[in-house]
Amino acid sequence: MSENQRFQLGTVGALSLSVVSSVSIVICNKALISTLGFTFATTLTSWHLLVTFCSLHVALRMKLFEHKPFDSRAVMGFGILNGTSIGLLNLSLGFNSVGFYQMTKLAIIPCTVFLETLFFRKKFSQNVQLSIVILLLGVGIATVTDLQLNLLGSVLSLLAVVTTCVAQIMTNTIQKKFKVSSTQLLYQSCPYQAFTLFSVGPFLDGLLTNQNVFAFNYTLQVLAFIVLSCLISVSVNFSTFLVIGKTSPVTYQVLGHLKTCLVLAFGYVLLHDPFSWQNILGILVAVVGMILYSYFCTLENQQKASEASAQLSQAKESETEPLVSAENGTGILTDGGVPKGPAWNSNKDLHA
Repeated sequence: MSENQRFQLGTVGALSLSVVSSVSIVICNKALISTLGFTFATTLTSWHLLVTFCSLHVALRMKLFEHKPFDSRAVMGFGILNGTSIGLLNLSLGFNSVGFYQMTKLAIIPCTVFLETLFFRKKFSQNVQLSIVILLLGVGIATVTDLQLNLLGSVLSLLAVVTTCVAQIMTNTIQKKFKVSSTQLLYQSCPYQAFTLFSVGPFLDGLLTNQNVFAFNYTLQVLAFIVLSCLISVSVNFSTFLVIGKTSPVTYQVLGHLKTCLVLAFGYVLLHDPFSWQNILGILVAVVGMILYSYFCTLENQQKASEASAQLSQAKESETEPLVSAENGTGILTDGGVPKGPAWNSNKDLHA
């Protein structure tokens, strides 16, 4: 199996893991929040990250991956920024309608495309742009219902979009710049993310729910769902870093919207949530957009690989091409400028 085939197989595996784990944790958290009344999302996320760090620490002790320290300031800044973006997304949901929150999530893709084009000179073909528009249109049809605007909610949404875009771009950039794996980056940034969210989580949750997370009645069933949610989150966090590292922040966001549509479908099938023809139409349009995006990205990657392979072949041919004999002005035959004949001593400088 060639290296390119192994890379493609790894990418498909990362995407599949991300979809399965994300859909699983949404269904688990929905039961935890809607059925059992545990509505403290930010604090729960901080526990997710803490359990993820502990799991990775055990994996490190078992030598399943190698610890690779790098720029501590970059790790700290990235961890705090990532934790802040999660908190702002939760605040955006708390101070806005569900429809406006969905619009906030839709805005992350065009914002990421804009930032990567502006600062990294990355180019997106018209076909890729068209597929993204189709995807966003489908997700908008399926999820956006009401749009109630307010100043505070709009500011929080804007901050959430910007911090999320920058954090996801940093995930890809740091892995490539410092040559670290997704596991190594996640292991080092998890403590900062967990600390950031745990510091503000109880306050934010209290502000949004008017309840105290520490005064909640933790029954055995609630604890069981919290533990299950934390265990699934290990896979979610790992696959997030893995997907962004192997693909791009835009691809991760596209995948995220596909997962939103899958969650809607699973909610209807398994949990009997209310469903309409608008939801069905939106999901179908989004799936078409996702298929087109995957097709065009794969096609462009294959073209780039073919061009790189062709350039490499040309370079090798030029290196191995036989030197043409020519006669210089003194009547001595040369191979590419090197004199031939008994008068040339390989141990002497040509200019001597």
